[in-house]
Amino acid sequence: MQRNLKLKSDICHITRNFFHDEGFIEVETPMLNKSTPEGARDYLVPSRVNPGMFYALPQSPQLFKQILMLSGYDRYIQIARCFRDEDLRADRQPEFTQIDMELSFVDEDDVIDVNERYLKKIFKEIKGIDIETPFMRMTYDEAMRRFGSDKPDLRFGMELTDMSDIFAGCEFKVFADTIAKGGSVRTITVPGAANYTRKQIDELIDFVKIYKAKGLASFAIENGEYKSNILRFMSEDIIAKVVERANAKEGDLVLFVADTNEVVFAALGALRCEMAKRLNLINKDEYKFLWVVDFPMFEWDEENNRCKAVHHPFTSPKDEDLAFMEERPLDVKAKAYDIVLNGTELGGGSIRIHSREVQRRVFNLLGFTDEQAQARFGFLLDAFKYGVPPHGGLAYGLDRLVMLVLGLDTIRDTIAFPKDKSASCQMSEAPNVVDEKQLDELHIKLNLPEEQ
Repeated sequence: MQRNLKLKSDICHITRNFFHDEGFIEVETPMLNKSTPEGARDYLVPSRVNPGMFYALPQSPQLFKQILMLSGYDRYIQIARCFRDEDLRADRQPEFTQIDMELSFVDEDDVIDVNERYLKKIFKEIKGIDIETPFMRMTYDEAMRRFGSDKPDLRFGMELTDMSDIFAGCEFKVFADTIAKGGSVRTITVPGAANYTRKQIDELIDFVKIYKAKGLASFAIENGEYKSNILRFMSEDIIAKVVERANAKEGDLVLFVADTNEVVFAALGALRCEMAKRLNLINKDEYKFLWVVDFPMFEWDEENNRCKAVHHPFTSPKDEDLAFMEERPLDVKAKAYDIVLNGTELGGGSIRIHSREVQRRVFNLLGFTDEQAQARFGFLLDAFKYGVPPHGGLAYGLDRLVMLVLGLDTIRDTIAFPKDKSASCQMSEAPNVVDEKQLDELHIKLNLPEEQ
């Protein structure tokens, strides 16, 4: 652990020096802020001197760094503490550290350029590795189509293949009906896995069900023969087309999922990574960087029957998509970009909206009236009246960056006092009860469920 924390300290030192030399100014932003919707739940802090009112701990410095740009700062950097009340996993903690930046008078290429040079410096000084730049760029649509993920691991193959046109109207009703309803049939080709047993295939079926897939079909070529649990539904013509399109050879196993595109991508994207681990196809000494760009601007919120922002409500739409934003919001692309390393999102950012009218239109699509938007984000919207430079930025998860550089499996090993899976600190025993007097001072009355 001491080595991990030393490396984290070194990265912070390199980060500050690099961005200082690039003309960035380090600015601290408030920890006690107004609650605004940014995706995850806020951690709330009651105000003693303002009874019934609450601060929110920052999920990110997003609004403050935009205000800095609006007020005339050129380049901002901060190693910022952030808080999100969300379910934990290996690369997520309730409190974490971001390397956060914002730049004025820039476009996507400017932000990408400075960050490629930054990562190149980090890996040279920490690992002694000269990483090649510029990094590959891939649109969100291409990443999903080829890898079933918006953070694909490029260290191995097994790309997804669309078989929908081959199986449209076929005898296998599950495939044919799925395609007729607008879904798809896609595959991955697993090299050298034709000898997988029935038991092993059943394990894979259970695996894809985690991602809401209803099942998994298989097709193997072993000793010149075809083996498949759907072989009786496949004509010679279909078999030939599947083998050709899947680029399947002797000893290979082709795995099929049929469902909505959302389910197919999630299931096969995860299965692709699972099979790579099982077959030891991943070179842990290799670093594959990728920019994923042109994300969707909006996605549909079934629960609230309206659009919601894929990133956050201050992300700028593509200029060419503004004309049809109200008519076809789900077709709108954003000026958003994620930096991905070996299947993990290192950081993400976007060019921000700098037009008061465009910001108003986006808020309206997200279900905010003009009055509601003013009540929540008035300090930002008021600043728009005085002219806003084009600006954009990016934030890294510092703990994730350290985890990947060291080849660790969890960010817990990069944090001195991490929380456990229940967001508790085993050492300090936080969270914990407080005195009634403290609650009274904050005008808080607990309403806990009765013990069984």
